[in-house]
Amino acid sequence: MTTKSANAASDMLLEHQLCFPLYAASRLVTRLYQPLLEPLGLTYPQYVVLMILWQDAPCSVSHLCNRALLNTNTLTPLLKRLAHLKYVTRTRRHDDERVMEINLTKAGLALKQQCACIPQQLFESIMYPAQKVLTLKKHLEEFIGVLQVASVPVLSEE
Repeated sequence: MTTKSANAASDMLLEHQLCFPLYAASRLVTRLYQPLLEPLGLTYPQYVVLMILWQDAPCSVSHLCNRALLNTNTLTPLLKRLAHLKYVTRTRRHDDERVMEINLTKAGLALKQQCACIPQQLFESIMYPAQKVLTLKKHLEEFIGVLQVASVPVLSEE
C-alpha cells in the first residue's frame, strides 16, 4: 500500500471526520432538551421555531426557514402542528397572498414564560465550563456562516 492510498484509507475513518462529531453533538444536545420540552408537548425543532417567533413575530415562512436553517417541506408540517396546538396562526398576507405569515397566539406568547428556564436547566445539566461553551458557540456560528456560503448553489453561465 502506498502512502497516498494509506492516507486515503485513513481519511475514511469515522474518527477522522468533521461531520460525525458535529452530528453526534447535535443529536446529544437535542436529546438533553427532550425531557425539558416533553412536558410542554414540544419537539426541539418546534422550540427553535417558537424562539424565532418570540423574537421576530409576525414573520413569513421564508424568514423562519432562513433563521432556523430548515426547508419549507420540513417547516410547513411543524407550523401546522403548532397551529393545531393553538400556539401560532398562519394567514396569507393581504398585500401578497403568496406569502404565509406566522404569528403567535396568546397561548404561544404565554409559552415563552414557561420555556424561560430551559436554557439554564440545559446548561446546568451538561456541567461544562461556561467560557468553553461560549467559545464553542462563537466558533460554530462562524463555521455555519462559512458553510452557508459554501452551500449556495453556483449558477452556471450559459
